Formats: sequence, structure tokens, C-alpha cells
Amino acid sequence: MSIANAARTRYTTKAYDPNRKVPANIMEELQTLLRYSPSSVNSQPWHHVIAASDEGKARIAKATQDGYAYNEAKILNASHVVVLCARTDLDAAHLKAVLNQEDLDGRYATPEGKAGQGNVRSSYVNLHRYDRKDLQHWMEKQVYLALGTLLLGAAASGVDATPIEGFDFHRLDEELGLRERGFTSVVIVSLGYRSEDDFNAKLPKSRLPAEDIFTFL
Repeated sequence: MSIANAARTRYTTKAYDPNRKVPANIMEELQTLLRYSPSSVNSQPWHHVIAASDEGKARIAKATQDGYAYNEAKILNASHVVVLCARTDLDAAHLKAVLNQEDLDGRYATPEGKAGQGNVRSSYVNLHRYDRKDLQHWMEKQVYLALGTLLLGAAASGVDATPIEGFDFHRLDEELGLRERGFTSVVIVSLGYRSEDDFNAKLPKSRLPAEDIFTFL
């Protein structure tokens, strides 16, 4: 399947077949997509929690209680559920870990090159921390880059998906112990295969005309 065709045919799945599971090799590929997603200055300000067991999915589904019950079945009946999280801070330890990994991966020919990249990355972090004062929002934007990569990759792999913002962030963070580890939940993605009862699968996809969304210079 071409990438364009995957984009044209994917949709937000509303009901899953609980008896169909995403094969392990496909899940490994989707995890690779998440790991290699782009982020501003390669900051990688994320962490992902993946649930495949009924117990794990039930823990995540607790966050749909009290106002978000319409999303509970999409989590419980999916094959796998991914909680995409943002860091609560881009501290010196994380920035050092990223820089050292880049060095191990052979990105720097000289110590000066490594130091220069570290200074550039820190300057962007400080720009958002002190000047624009939107560091958390900036980190969450990087998580949404990973979200888009995952959704398109799932579609290209023949896997149905549902991005979910309708959940109690505080409850999920508490249930998974995220904030103590320096993370906070941003968006949930259910992965699996649609049920025959999924009404959305039968509806035509709708987008605004190309002339309304593109300007060519």
C-alpha cells in the first residue's frame, strides 16, 4: 500500500474486534516508528507506555470513567494500547543522555562538534523555558509528531487505530505513576482490527477540497 493510499483509507476506528491481535512483528515495527519519530533539535521529549494484556488495558481504561465512558470499549477491546507521554521537564540529565547517545551513534567527528550541538539544543530549550514560556506545550507538540508517524505507519501496515484525547489525564498519570518518573500522558492510541459493528468503517471519508487547504507560491 502506498503512503498516500494509506492516508486516504485510514480512519478513526470506533469499535474493535477483541479476538484479533496485532502480530508481534508488526508491533515491533510500530515501536520502531515511535522511537525514530522526528522531534525539534532531536530533543526526544517523550516516553510511551504500551499495554497488550487485559490487565494493562483495564488500568488505562480507568481514565475513561466519569465522563469519558464512550472511549472505554475502544481501549478494552483493542489489541494494543499506547499511551504517548511528554516529559514534564527537559532537564540537564536528559539533554546529556541525548547528546551522549548521538556521540555513541557516530554523529560527531570532534569534541567541539558535540559541544556545539549541545549548546544549540540547550538554547532552544531555554528559549521555550524562559522567553516563550511554553516548554510543556513545545514538548507536547513533539509528541504529536510521533502520533502522526504512528497513525500513518499503522495504516500502511493494515492496522486500525484510534487516537484518544477523551480521558482523565490526572487519573491516568496517577494510575501509571507517570509524574513521579517525570512524564505526563498526552494522548492514547488504540491499535487493532475493526469490528463488523464499526459504523465509521462504512462511512465515506471527508476532507475539504485541495484548493481550500493549499496555497502554492
